[in-house]
Amino acid sequence: MLNDDATVTSSEGEPSSEPGPSLEACLEAILLVVDEPVAEVVLAQVLERPRDEVARALRDLAASYDEQRRGYDLRQVAGGWRFYTREECAPVVERFVRDGQEVRLTQAALETLAVVAYRQPVSRSRVSAVRGVNCDAVMRTLTLRGLVEEAGTEHETGAILYRTTGYFLERLGLAGLDELPELAPFLPDQIEEAANQAGVVPERIEVPAGQPGEAPEQTEVPADRAEEAPGRTEDAAGPAGKDPEQAGEDPQQIEEAGESRDEQGT
Repeated sequence: MLNDDATVTSSEGEPSSEPGPSLEACLEAILLVVDEPVAEVVLAQVLERPRDEVARALRDLAASYDEQRRGYDLRQVAGGWRFYTREECAPVVERFVRDGQEVRLTQAALETLAVVAYRQPVSRSRVSAVRGVNCDAVMRTLTLRGLVEEAGTEHETGAILYRTTGYFLERLGLAGLDELPELAPFLPDQIEEAANQAGVVPERIEVPAGQPGEAPEQTEVPADRAEEAPGRTEDAAGPAGKDPEQAGEDPQQIEEAGESRDEQGT
């Protein structure tokens, strides 16, 4: 147990003659064995010290590591503190630990994770609706990776809701969801509005006629010739395409004219 005078007490409660470790040493020892960030209140309870004193000691340790340019630093992420290797040493650490079995998230998993992060808590059906594809398998993968977890059920439908985990914040180096980047600059409406304000006219892409999925091109007829168009079309068709009764001609007269031509021919 750590006392205020930094002395160690025996199991019977009597102080030992040996001086105990300092607060900073105790914090370092604990943080070296943790596998996830530890909150200040937890450290204060374990060390039986005021939370403000523990928080101050943690900040002092982090500043001293930065000043000495150690190969590791102490960061506050996901609501707690944890040791991390320094960014400049990443290539060396990567060469040491990489064994050719590096696993990366697919593009579908990254898109699904982004939807959950910005819309949480959200159901799987809602995520699928946003992405336009079924995301059940991807959601299971993210859950197994520890990036997504269940967060209760939806009141109306009873569907399971999902949210991101503390491990998600830790991997991204964020202290909370409020540090996620804003989506507004990446929305199409915002991009178009910014282009209009800058005086940039979006380039229009001409689609050749006959492309699949495109409506056939319509040819405009001048107003002064619009009434002539039907007539020209009808004349081009010729009398063979007409019904004599619809054209206003007498079938009897046509038959007599045909017989007269036959007689003249004989």
